[in-house]
Amino acid sequence: MGLWGGRFQEGSSDMFRQVNDSLPFDRVLASQDIRGSIIWSRAISKAGVMSQEEQGEIETVLTQLLEKAEAGELDFDASDEEDIHSFVEAALIDALGDLGRKLHTGRSRNDQVATDFRLWCKEHIEFLRKDIIAVIASLVKSADQFRTAILPGYTHLQRAQPVRYPHWCLAYVEMLKRDLSRLDDLLKRMDQSPLGCGALAGTTYPIDRQQIADQLGFATPCLNSLDAVSDRDYVLELMFAASTSMMHLSRMAEDLIFFNSGEAGFIKLGDQVTSGSSLMPQKKNPDALELMRGKCGRVFGSLQALLVTMKGLPLAYNKDMQEDKEGAFDAVNQWHICLCIASEVIDTIELNVERCAQAASQGYANATELADYLVEKGIPFRTAHDISGQVVLAALEQNKPIEALSLEELKTFNNLIDDDVYPILELEYLVDKRDILGGTGAKPVFAALDSALAEFCNG
Repeated sequence: MGLWGGRFQEGSSDMFRQVNDSLPFDRVLASQDIRGSIIWSRAISKAGVMSQEEQGEIETVLTQLLEKAEAGELDFDASDEEDIHSFVEAALIDALGDLGRKLHTGRSRNDQVATDFRLWCKEHIEFLRKDIIAVIASLVKSADQFRTAILPGYTHLQRAQPVRYPHWCLAYVEMLKRDLSRLDDLLKRMDQSPLGCGALAGTTYPIDRQQIADQLGFATPCLNSLDAVSDRDYVLELMFAASTSMMHLSRMAEDLIFFNSGEAGFIKLGDQVTSGSSLMPQKKNPDALELMRGKCGRVFGSLQALLVTMKGLPLAYNKDMQEDKEGAFDAVNQWHICLCIASEVIDTIELNVERCAQAASQGYANATELADYLVEKGIPFRTAHDISGQVVLAALEQNKPIEALSLEELKTFNNLIDDDVYPILELEYLVDKRDILGGTGAKPVFAALDSALAEFCNG
């Protein structure tokens, strides 16, 4: 059933319908479209367009459709309707005849789809928040399980300074908390109802748009009809949030892929999130992590595609904007899947504490501590830095760690070096000396971990 065929004498070509029809993908908006239609029927009944009895009949049929939609029982494949809006209206007319034709009075598919999509985004933001919190909880639990473990910290993928394993976990917790805050901010900005804005200029019927917004669960109505039907900022923001969070997951995946490698050997991943090789029986590949890393491209691409689509559009609605949905649906789905996989992967991590500590002790990470030790003896930092570098060179030539050099050897670089140098070269000292807020010391790390446990893992 076409919603616009009155002035046309011929039907659409098959090729045009392939380009134009959106039911194959906007069918996912069925529940939102039906709920919006129920609220709209109440609004126009109150405005005198139909009687209360007529509205009751329409709402009864729409409620039945909603139950089928939520149960996955609507037969979209048997329909030749153009989009979800015409599908719902056709079902209503099939059930009620001409009475069903009254529903669309005063509204447009432009404000319908804007309302449907906002409702869909709001609902999925709630799901995604739970997904992110689940990943945070997995990280925090893993950190607590290995709270005293120490592993190398890296810059330029070179061993730099040792850090506690919980400190590494909590770095990603901070990223994911920012992802949560972006969703929360987006919810505040997008919490407006477009319904009642019509095609672009509003409606002539005396409807109460604040009441419509309240009944749909929005804070307020959109305040400008032109903007309401053509705004897709909320979709862009959602895909930006998805892209940023996927980038965080990808960085974490990259760390864990390296930690899991034979060269590092810091962690072991569970069989349920790894796979083997069709040729090499010894292989255990971190495919779940690699797919998390790889799926970033399609999520980033969806964001870029919509930005390009929107950049040249004049007010108000243009059919180009039908291209907003497939990318957004896919991006949100991929983000959801990757968040779920991330939780599963983290839950399987077995940390090789001994290997981590051994690696953290290598790489001359204590060279900075030696320089700081010399500074405390009154040597300018730049001079102390040079002396420490010379010590590292000598240790490298002997294939020894700094702490294995004898006191006599160390004194050849500076007479101020004494027996009290050895305690500061120990691994625990290196980590715990940074006993400041945000540092790697036991006190700030355990305090941050305990706070995260209370916030995300209690109950």
